[in-house]
Parts: sequence; C-alpha cells; structure tokens
Amino acid sequence: MDLIGSDSIAIIPTASVHIRNRDVEFPFRPDSDFYYLTAYPEPEAVVVLIPDREEGEFLIFCRERDAEMETWHGRRAGLDGAMETYGADDAFPIEDMDEILPGLIEGHDRVFYNMGRDQQFDQRVLGWVNQIRNKSRSGVNAPEEFIALNHFLHEMRLYKSSHEIKLMRKAAQIAAAGHRRAMQYCRPGMNEFQIESELLYEFMRQGSRTPAYPSIVGGGANGCILHYTENKDLLNDGDLLLIDAGAEYEGYASDITRTFPVNGNFNKAQRQAYDLVLAAQYAAIEQVKPGNHWNDPHDAAVKVLTEGMVELGILKGNVERLLEEHTYRKYYMHRTGHWLGMDVHDVGDYKLEDEWRMLEPGMVLTVEPGIYLPAESNGLANKWFNIGIRIEDDVLVTKDGYEVLSKDVPKEADEIMELMNKVA
Repeated sequence: MDLIGSDSIAIIPTASVHIRNRDVEFPFRPDSDFYYLTAYPEPEAVVVLIPDREEGEFLIFCRERDAEMETWHGRRAGLDGAMETYGADDAFPIEDMDEILPGLIEGHDRVFYNMGRDQQFDQRVLGWVNQIRNKSRSGVNAPEEFIALNHFLHEMRLYKSSHEIKLMRKAAQIAAAGHRRAMQYCRPGMNEFQIESELLYEFMRQGSRTPAYPSIVGGGANGCILHYTENKDLLNDGDLLLIDAGAEYEGYASDITRTFPVNGNFNKAQRQAYDLVLAAQYAAIEQVKPGNHWNDPHDAAVKVLTEGMVELGILKGNVERLLEEHTYRKYYMHRTGHWLGMDVHDVGDYKLEDEWRMLEPGMVLTVEPGIYLPAESNGLANKWFNIGIRIEDDVLVTKDGYEVLSKDVPKEADEIMELMNKVA
C-alpha cells in the first residue's frame, strides 16, 4: 500500500474453482498473489487495498458462515473470521461486491488490477468503473488509469522473508524424504507409478497435502523427455530413473531432481555421464552468491558440460567454438534454473533493463543442469543410448553465499548406491 499510494485502490481476486469432470471440482488452491497478501485459503474471495482509508485499508469480500453448506463442504471463516483470523480491517459478503465496490473505487485516480487472468472478473471491474463514469455529471471522479500490480507485488515475492525461508526449508526437507524413499524402494520390474506412489506417500505423511507440480518419474528413454508425466512404464534392469518431484508446504514449493540406476548400480557409461552432470551442478552452485548475476550459474554449467562431452566423445570439436555455436543444446536444451517460491516457476524478472539481474540475499532459485542422450540421436555410441540425467537442488542466496535447502537427499553416485543397496 505504501508503494501504490493513497490515490489508488488495489483489487486482487483469489483463484476460481475449476471443474474436473461433471460436478466434481479440482482441489482448490488460492491464487499465489492473493494468498501471499492474505493467507486466506477459501474460494470466492477478493481482497481490496485502499491506502490511508480511515474506515479500514484492508478489506475482504468473502463467503458468510452457512450451517447447511458447512455441513456438506466444510467450515468457513465467515466475515468475523476474515477479520479475527486473517487480519482484515473489514469484511463484506461476496454477494454484495457489485453493490459496494463501485463506491470504494470512486474518487481514486488509479486502479491496480492484473487484467487478463480472468476474463469474467475483468468485465466486472470494467463494469464498476464505467458505472462510476456514468455518474460524472454528479461530480463523481472515475479512475483514469489501470495499472498491473505485478511490478510491485512480484518484486516483493522475489525476496523471501525469514518466515518464508523457514517454510521453504520444510518443503525441501519433505521432498528430500520422498526422494530418499523412492531410491530405497526402487527395483527392476516395478512400474514408474509405483515409485511415484512412494513419493506421494512420504510427502503426505510429512504434512504436504499436494505435490508442488505433477511429478516426473521417467525410466530409461522416458528420462530424456523433459516434462514426462505419464509415469506408467516398466522399470528395466540396467536403466536409469529420473525423478523430478517437489512438495508444497503451506503454499511454498520445493523442486528436486535426482537420477539413479533402477538396479542400484551405475554402469560405466552411466557413471561417467552422471559425474559430469554433478560436476556441472557443483560449478553452477558455486556461482550463486550476492554480486553475481542470474546467468552466471548457467554459464558455469554449460562450460563444464561442453568440456566433459568433448572428453567423453559425445561432442567433437573445439570447446570454445562449440560454446559459441551453442552445440551443447543438442543434449542440454534448457536453462540451469528458475526462481522458486509460492509457484514452482516463481515470479520475478530475470533481466532488468535488458541486463541479467544481480543475485541478492533472500532470493531462492533452482540449479538443475542435465544431459539427455536419446537413442534417436545421430552420431552417439550405443553405450550412451537413453541416458537421461538431471540433478536439481533448491538454493537460497545468503549474505555470504548460498544455502542448499534440499541438501538432505544424496546426489554423490556412491552415496546413492549405498542407500539403494542397504538392507532394510
């Protein structure tokens, strides 16, 4: 509210309820921007911020208590709960919003609202403003500007508070436990979905009611598909298994990838490729520190991967030229990370004025180099066929460097094999 100023009003709706099939709804999750500001978990809610309003600056339109509906669908906070539990200065029934909100908008020069997310709600907001404009002969002033709130709000979300960091540590610890369980239970002859079930069991057992995104559990050739989510095939002896899975905890995501042998033992080619990706990840993580820019970890990973692929015979030619020509993209085609927070691909600009932004304390990012060698690739020796490897950790930028939030899951090849071959 300090940033938008007293001549403004901000309107932030939560997410809509979506139908899964017929009359069955998907589990509801609040809009991240809305939840960041309010912690209010229920559907059918809109927050209104009116800086310097004497009668109250923080308002919520929400559902009222309803004994019959609560019997069917669960408890509601109601108007009193919105104020007592969630700190609103005032609360109004969601059904009264069309009657009340135009009066709140009157007299403000600017409306901060993110157009384009929900076309139906966009039309309601425009309708409220036009309703005010139609009263201009009565001396009522309508807003002159619509401004997206993203610029202010997403910069705030990019820098995590100590409380947010605590939640993200917990999310990473839960995900790490799931990955360890997957390694311990994996055996040739199982299906990918059986390993996914072990992940989800551990997530929920430790307090995460949902994964942060659909889990990727890809064995063999499926590990070379970046966003593979079918998770249905048989796990074969001698193949690698790539798992990209994170837990959501109190609205905050973790995002961890590990790759390991289905039978618990890397063969020579798998171990060579794995150690290369791990070396690239270590080099990238070392670049995560205040004063470095966003792209430094990626540059470090690409250099190590390119040099290593030349040494292993996967790529041929001069390293510097291969880097200049981006030849590595044939086998490593994605970036080395992304912001992490309430959303798994979290908000925040990667560039400012066309320059990579500097890393600062409180930012959290993933570091996830990989190498993908599908059998269809031209010029590959057979020993590399269908090796897909990605290693991903969640990394907090600290005052002096970095903290790996997801450190509780092993990634050294020998540690992985020791865990997998340990007798239960």
